Amino acid sequence: MDPVRLPPEPADPLQPWNRPVVDDLAAARRSWAAPEATRRRARPWVSIVLFLVTVLTTTAAGMLHYAGFVADFGGDLPRFDLSLILHGFWYSGTILAILGCHELGHYFACRYYGVDASPPFFLPAPILTGTFGAFIRIREPIRTKRVLFDVGIAGPLAGFVIAVPALIGGLAMSRVVPLPPHFTGLSLGEPLLFKGVAWMIWGSAHDGYSLNLHPMAFAAWFGLLATALNLFPIGQLDGGHISYAVLGSRSTWVTYAAIACAVVLTFFSSSWLIWTILVVAMLFLFGPRHPSTLDEHVPLDRGRLALAVLALVVFVLCFTPAPIEVVELLPR
Repeated sequence: MDPVRLPPEPADPLQPWNRPVVDDLAAARRSWAAPEATRRRARPWVSIVLFLVTVLTTTAAGMLHYAGFVADFGGDLPRFDLSLILHGFWYSGTILAILGCHELGHYFACRYYGVDASPPFFLPAPILTGTFGAFIRIREPIRTKRVLFDVGIAGPLAGFVIAVPALIGGLAMSRVVPLPPHFTGLSLGEPLLFKGVAWMIWGSAHDGYSLNLHPMAFAAWFGLLATALNLFPIGQLDGGHISYAVLGSRSTWVTYAAIACAVVLTFFSSSWLIWTILVVAMLFLFGPRHPSTLDEHVPLDRGRLALAVLALVVFVLCFTPAPIEVVELLPR
């Protein structure tokens, strides 16, 4: 059977001349391409069912967050009715939009470059967030650094664009309330962006007072945290793809440094423990070195290097060293 001939690679949106970085790139792509008939196809019903279940779990979590918001750190909880269910969508709609746009950023970048990828899969969870996140499956190797870079960075930037207005709107609907004398609860670490927006809207909170987050604000906070975690320059995370596209084989040392930082963070906050164990396990499963591309030694263009700096800025704005801590106030 004759080999399948792939269409020419789409024009580079960041390169005015659409000049191939490897002379025999087209031939290599044809020789390594799998026939269309052998490509694994996603089962769309799996993605749809997971999404619907995640809508239920995030809406249930949103109902709890809204009930806590109305109660103001220890007041009377609202009764369960249709109104409470509808208010649960403040959280679920926001977090699904942030995570969904993140994954759709990856998905549409793959579609643009002809990379075989599945639609997003959402992961429901019976925990505080209602979801473990979302992912897509990329079913074939990515052959060039610029395609890898574009696919890797599209997700975090797309999610961040949704998270910022959600953060502003959610904090505007939040309120500053006094803390009860006997209070035990969770304290959320505040990324730089969160701190800045909260200060512009509410100023500095006085002693004994705290910002009671609206469910939309909590969803935005979770979206910022998810963006920071994905931008860690480790292995197969989005940040790992970006790091490899910029640094080539030298990105392996960045992966080791980032893992060391994650381990150190577990001593500052136990909330890093599970995530650090997962990324270390990923390192053992897939190895520290990123899969090579055809053009590993070819540098990226200036436009993509500027976007890499932007991704670093987004990471700094979204990162917090202590995401979740238990706080207990004792009476004076």
